Amino acid sequence: MKICVIGGANVDITATSAKAFRVGDSNPGSVVVSWGGVARNIAHNLTLLGDQVELLTIFGGGLFGPVIAASCRELGIGISHSEIAEEGTNSFFVSINNADGELVGGVADMNATEGMTPEWFSKRLDVINAADVVVADANSSAEALAWLIDHCQKPLYLDAVSVAKAGRIREAVELSERKAFFALKCNALENEELASVEGCQRRYVSVGAEGLKVSAENRLYEFPALPCTVRNVTGAGDALLAGIVHAGPSASIEESARWGLECARRAVESPHAVPSSY
Repeated sequence: MKICVIGGANVDITATSAKAFRVGDSNPGSVVVSWGGVARNIAHNLTLLGDQVELLTIFGGGLFGPVIAASCRELGIGISHSEIAEEGTNSFFVSINNADGELVGGVADMNATEGMTPEWFSKRLDVINAADVVVADANSSAEALAWLIDHCQKPLYLDAVSVAKAGRIREAVELSERKAFFALKCNALENEELASVEGCQRRYVSVGAEGLKVSAENRLYEFPALPCTVRNVTGAGDALLAGIVHAGPSASIEESARWGLECARRAVESPHAVPSSY
């Protein structure tokens, strides 16, 4: 399947404490630096699953941007329509995990994606609509997401990214003329922020260790999480959505949930945001 993924690509810095994390103190532990970003992670997962992926992003213009771009090429992710910023810093996501792999907190600096405007997307509309499905994260502005909702001719999946950015999807739906898209993926907190959004056919809500809830066809479906040993939760939501997208828009709710939960299981059992293989 040909998939166009739109959004952020950044440097992930993941710090995991060796014991229970103590707020306000220096905690012994381990630090891992890797390439991440919601859209980039989704694209990476989809490539591992065997899909043909084109990533639309703006790589930072600093030290890391060209290296992340080169890594995408090595992975087989298409980036010929992306951009490396001539100026500006790289995008970063710094996360702190407890000893059990659960996220304590994080800080995201995604300023590089501010250049992904409706005008930027309009120059790539042929690429977007050449895909079988399109995935976009909420790192773009509400105006840019509204433009995508109105101009994307293929099933569009939106990822809320975080509570702070989920509001962009709500605003985008309000700004758009179409006011409808295929699927929304969010976690429980993001879902509260997006409670008023009614324009999606399927709403996938990750509820962590409890599993996945899906609202579709005027029904609520609930699926338990798969048994696993948690090593790192960073990237689990990205893997979940990749599995859902890989199943395809014509897949049943049950089939898409099965793919999503299996990919999420592989992700949390990996020390990295994206597992080495599927």
